[in-house]
Amino acid sequence: MLKEDKDPEVSSVLTREDTAGVPDGNPEPAEGGGPSGTSARGGNRLPVSRPFILTDCLLKYLLIFSNLIFSVVGLVTLALGLWGLAEKESLAQEKIGHIGTDPMLLFITLGLMLSLLCLSGCVGAVRENECLLQAFSAGLLVLVSAQVLAAIVLYTLQGQIEGYVRSVMLTAISRYQDDLDFRFIVDEIQTGLQCCGADTYQDWEINIYFNCSAPGVQACGVPASCCIDPLENGTVWNSQCGLDTRLLNEFSAQSVVFLGGCLGGAARWIERHAGVIGTVEVVFLGTWCREPPEAAGRGPSTHS
Repeated sequence: MLKEDKDPEVSSVLTREDTAGVPDGNPEPAEGGGPSGTSARGGNRLPVSRPFILTDCLLKYLLIFSNLIFSVVGLVTLALGLWGLAEKESLAQEKIGHIGTDPMLLFITLGLMLSLLCLSGCVGAVRENECLLQAFSAGLLVLVSAQVLAAIVLYTLQGQIEGYVRSVMLTAISRYQDDLDFRFIVDEIQTGLQCCGADTYQDWEINIYFNCSAPGVQACGVPASCCIDPLENGTVWNSQCGLDTRLLNEFSAQSVVFLGGCLGGAARWIERHAGVIGTVEVVFLGTWCREPPEAAGRGPSTHS
């Protein structure tokens, strides 16, 4: 009887210290079959493998898929910035001194940060690497905090920011022909948002080349990026599609160029994509707030 009373203590010691000795890492089957974590001898529970949970699996692959997409977006942004520097020859010896003010550096910085952050989350989820997942969580926390702060500032200073953006856009329009950076940015905005000018296509009157009193062929016109269909036969860019369009009445001009300004176009774009933006935020917050599956405890758990 004395030996039988001590057997549970010996089994408990083996359970705590000699877990690695269990064959194939599986707990001893209990009565009734299957690894319930209960020893047949002393009733002490042995370590059991983490059970399969569907939500954890879905969360893991959602984290992988979303980070993979944003990694591609970051790499594309990075490539766009590098292409812009190369296209403008900003790395040439005579221009290298002014590279610090090149707006293409913003694309490079944002693309590099986004791609590194999302790749760390993607690889960390695939490999279940705790270090990478912690780095991803920290970076995501900083990013979300910055977005919340930016949203508060934008809402508080909405009128002032709108006036500042309008001023910057008008400055870019006035210097369109003289600054390659402004030309690139204005063309991308007008093409992407399908707009022309800041508030209306008549804003191009402030440009000395598109002004109706200008002597050149561009007088009373707009850039080709304002045109509804700037490509002839879908292949050749027609740089003269916007000539003399501001001499037409609005009914005739609306079939050739976009009449609405880019400030209104940006506001409509945000309204149309508010659901997508909110969904992305929820996904990122969900992946950060909930510990990724099997990241922190990769070994078998112990039940007392």
